[in-house]
Amino acid sequence: MDITRLSPDDAAGCAEAVALLIATHAVDCPGALLSTPTGYSADLRYGWDLDPGRTYLAREADGSLVGLLHVNTPTYDNTNLVWIEVEVHPERRGRGIGSELVRYAEQLAGELGRTSMGLTTWDLPKAAAFANRHGFEQKTVGVNRRQDITTLDWSTVQKLYDEAVLAAAEYEVIRIVGDLPEEMLEGMIAVTASINDAPKDDLDLEDDVFTAERLRAYEAARHGHNQTMYRVIARHRTTGELAGHSVVTVERERPHIAEQNDTAVSRDHRGHRLGALLKTAMLLWLRETEPALTQLDTWNAESNNHMISINEQLGYSVVARSLEFQKSL
Repeated sequence: MDITRLSPDDAAGCAEAVALLIATHAVDCPGALLSTPTGYSADLRYGWDLDPGRTYLAREADGSLVGLLHVNTPTYDNTNLVWIEVEVHPERRGRGIGSELVRYAEQLAGELGRTSMGLTTWDLPKAAAFANRHGFEQKTVGVNRRQDITTLDWSTVQKLYDEAVLAAAEYEVIRIVGDLPEEMLEGMIAVTASINDAPKDDLDLEDDVFTAERLRAYEAARHGHNQTMYRVIARHRTTGELAGHSVVTVERERPHIAEQNDTAVSRDHRGHRLGALLKTAMLLWLRETEPALTQLDTWNAESNNHMISINEQLGYSVVARSLEFQKSL
């Protein structure tokens, strides 16, 4: 088997990778949101915040693509970590291809001096058995929920928004499309870092480290993905402190698809229903500005009861569950 790194400039290779993902997800998780070849290339070039991962293509002797290995090697924080995803074509499973890709990833991790490896799989018995066989231990469960905008009860959204406005009377809501104004950048560092309070369960992870440069890198990556960023920010009326935010991106290639990138409230400002305020304010805004939008996806740890409660009130339904494993190298 030949394993080679995929370049974001390789349009044919990116199309092949997406075709393999379509085949694997048809079996493993039919409802999951997948990238287009253009989006896949952008992810390899820009990543989440200009810290992109790598994809490796596994081909048999005849050149047919039988497997994918995606490797993330963080550079902002958790620099001891490698995180991988392994995909094997359904018609080629049971032949040791996945195991060979894990061994390849471990060799790469050793060359990079990384000492911990994570693996994400779908919540399937065979996937869990595969992870356990390679020495991984399950650490947490992630849940993908989707909001069907076409059937959304807008009266419920408005009611939740109105109730949150009363509870959060000390705060004003700011709408921003695209990049943050320079004068808000420093204040948003602490707000963004509030995501570190979300449950990590048993994962051995350092907190994410945010800087002004990293926030700008995230924005640059969204532009590279050809996505429109919508931000709703809560600001304390008296002190001017930024208290929380919600960020949603809408694809321009597929404007019916949006993804929740973040929702976080600073610890000092919790207890005022700001999470509900931000998420409902975002929905009401998207209703005005994105008429083609039909679905909004979000991910949470299964143990994040507070955010899940808000999502369920807003009509989200479960699309998929992922298992996250980790081991020391």
